[in-house]
Amino acid sequence: MMVKSSFPLVMGVVVLVLSGCVGGDGLQQYNGNSNAIIATSQDRGSDKVSIADGHAAIVYDPDGCQGWMIDDGVEGYSGRRFDPKSGLPICNKKYPPGTVIGQYQSDSPGIRDYVPSNGN
Repeated sequence: MMVKSSFPLVMGVVVLVLSGCVGGDGLQQYNGNSNAIIATSQDRGSDKVSIADGHAAIVYDPDGCQGWMIDDGVEGYSGRRFDPKSGLPICNKKYPPGTVIGQYQSDSPGIRDYVPSNGN
């Protein structure tokens, strides 16, 4: 009988401890909002697994230039793609701005998506 009565308490403690792993200042759970910021230039995570090279999605910016993007749960990474020979940005307008091609989720995200808070 003691096990049944202590189960809710134990589960409550587990939830609080686990929520501390993904919560924190400046983060909120992703809710599908198309205007949500999904990546910043600051890395505040502590993953033990590295992101594999060559596993990024290709994104097209408003200028028709390509970028790359990887989502790793709390952490998101992005950058502009450059031609390895010329060093110039890769711009071809092959797809409309805002297009994302390929899998942006890393192989080991670990947790659900959380995105930077917009101050609300």
